[in-house]
Amino acid sequence: MLANLTGWHALLILAIVLLVFGSSKLPALARSVGQSVRILKDEVAEGEAQQQTSSADTRSHHQDQAQNQAQRPVSPVSPVAGDTAETTVRQAS
Repeated sequence: MLANLTGWHALLILAIVLLVFGSSKLPALARSVGQSVRILKDEVAEGEAQQQTSSADTRSHHQDQAQNQAQRPVSPVSPVAGDTAETTVRQAS
């Protein structure tokens, strides 16, 4: 959408902004826009770093769980005479 803008379009937009805000307000407007862009960049970088950290923690947690399950010995549970499969499962848990 903005790819079709030429230098003339930008000049026309600048002239309209100058008429609307006046020349005395433009430096303050540009300063506030610059600060807003910097804050946005900082927040995006912080969010990406936090996301990478949490995904690395999640991966290591899952790997630890898998290793723990692989190392845990499995003890067989044999049903006692008269027990149903349901009570055997409850006893194993």
